[in-house]
Amino acid sequence: MRPLIGMTLGTAEDEKKGRLDRQYHDYAEAVAEAGGAPFWIPPLADKEALERILDVLDGLLLTGGGDLEAWRFGEEPHPSLSGVQPWRDEAELYLYRRAREKGLPILGICRGCQVINVAEGGSLIQDIPSLVPGSLSHQQTLPADEASHSVQVEGESLLHRILGVDALGVNSFHHQAVGRVGEGLRATAKSPEDGVVEAVEGRSGSFLLGVQWHPERMVKKAPLMKRIFAAFVEEAAKRRG
Repeated sequence: MRPLIGMTLGTAEDEKKGRLDRQYHDYAEAVAEAGGAPFWIPPLADKEALERILDVLDGLLLTGGGDLEAWRFGEEPHPSLSGVQPWRDEAELYLYRRAREKGLPILGICRGCQVINVAEGGSLIQDIPSLVPGSLSHQQTLPADEASHSVQVEGESLLHRILGVDALGVNSFHHQAVGRVGEGLRATAKSPEDGVVEAVEGRSGSFLLGVQWHPERMVKKAPLMKRIFAAFVEEAAKRRG
């Protein structure tokens, strides 16, 4: 039986119709192709409902989206903050912490990587262009399935074992990034041009990986990216038995 992979939804707000839960289809396709059964999780305030969902999951995928509230890592908000959704922050931080306690495999993508770091007590660089001198552009104009810069992968890391390479090209759609690395995490990939953290992973415990790029958008042109989802789903399948 396929392992059930919970994937977080973002929301769009409409003045007339209210909030619309939504997310890009590529996440579901990548999980399904890797052998998982994708299941969307709305950003609910009801913790009891979230607990019931967690009870049946075999893995948790934290997806991309807008910026996190700066107070959650002890800072004042930068003027560039955008797409902040407090209800989503609250739901995803809760889901992450409870999934971690339960030993669920966790994969974070873009914003999801940042959620992992903040949940573990780390901070974020709130705006790369203004706060990282000499930084390259991390908001590409190329199509999403094309790489725009390189990433160096640390040896003896989970990410290196998964990908089997020391460097790779990635896409890039973010103006924030991991700052101070959270307790229990380590940075295992960086952009060599400016030192921006591109991946974090857990030092111990169950499968925990966060990547700053969007592998789900690159799987068709860059098959190497499939290995990330394959490794994640494989770990989730072990829970399913």
